Amino acid sequence: MSTSTQPAGRYAPSPSGDLHIGNLRTAVIAWLRAAGRLALRIDDIDAQRTSPHFTSRQRADLEELGLRFVGPVARQQETYEHYESALQDLQRRGLVYECFCSRRDIQDAVRAPHAIPGRYPGTCRDLSVEEAGRKREELAAGGSRGGRVPALRLRSDVSSWEVTELFAAEADPLTRVYAGDVDDMVLRRGGNILPGCAPGEPGDDGAGGHARDYAYNLAVVVDDALAHVREVVRGDDLLSSAPRQAYLAHLLGLPEVQYVHVPLVVGPEGRRLAKRDGAVTLAQLRAVDPGASARVLEWILGSLGGAAAGSAGAAERLAATSAAPAPADTAAASSSAAAGGAAANAAAAEAAASAESLADRNHRVLLEALESFDLGKLPRDSVPFDPDHFISP
Repeated sequence: MSTSTQPAGRYAPSPSGDLHIGNLRTAVIAWLRAAGRLALRIDDIDAQRTSPHFTSRQRADLEELGLRFVGPVARQQETYEHYESALQDLQRRGLVYECFCSRRDIQDAVRAPHAIPGRYPGTCRDLSVEEAGRKREELAAGGSRGGRVPALRLRSDVSSWEVTELFAAEADPLTRVYAGDVDDMVLRRGGNILPGCAPGEPGDDGAGGHARDYAYNLAVVVDDALAHVREVVRGDDLLSSAPRQAYLAHLLGLPEVQYVHVPLVVGPEGRRLAKRDGAVTLAQLRAVDPGASARVLEWILGSLGGAAAGSAGAAERLAATSAAPAPADTAAASSSAAAGGAAANAAAAEAAASAESLADRNHRVLLEALESFDLGKLPRDSVPFDPDHFISP
């Protein structure tokens, strides 16, 4: 494996909850595809829905699974100035306009005859200066906390864009080119003016008091360029976003990335895996089996089919040994009965060491998988996961 610290790819979870088996599977594929040179980024741009608590839990789960990352862990909430710089660049070139539409307005517009489903119809794109000014005043007078500001949209001059997609079946099998829709995507969301941040107030940031609510598409494009990421591996539910993001990167003069969109894990009912399906996170499975991460890794590598065929035996052996109590834990328990509190402290220390060694053993299994990993042999269908069967096979 290369020892370069330059990432070849990235894994970027949003810390709004624990990672489930599907998330972890995608992380493993991304790590294998990047030959271990994978960067970790925390996509916490939505401060209201994300939490440092889940950031810590997600990172701990990834590391227990044996994943190791290159470079420092990036956080979107530490990168606002770069998003603002990108937005200002587009504004200077006349590529941004204000959008005063509510969600209801947009929903009604896309239901109209001949409207393209999911694409913004351009309602506010060509408003006159007078119309925009009037709508801006009306919006500023509304809201429950001192008014609202409009969203900012990209003034796109294309309706589609091509990207290099190395896996998804929707791409051309010969050229690996995937073409998808591009519309006037949101760059910064609108909403209530933040207290103390309105124009002329001490917290005025020069952007209407709502400057930090950047849209995901803008943030990830800037983030990938900052990290020098060359390839993005993620779930195929995000395939349609790739052309929009690639087009935005093109406008900003940022390097192209290539994409690998892999199938999702689905629950017993065939829908995308979710909390409704039962024990689907590592924490939930660990509550039943303290060594669950080894079995989860075995399941993940098994789900890759021929793409990681050489690792199956090692993963199976690790899962079998992890299910049994570690000798160190047994010895600690005996010492605890004989020596009281001091031995209990020693047992706790040994238990922590055992958890660390499990992460190391998982990592060795991943290194074996890396030697034989072949993206071309990855199954193209969605992968079923039954929590009940996993817990009681």
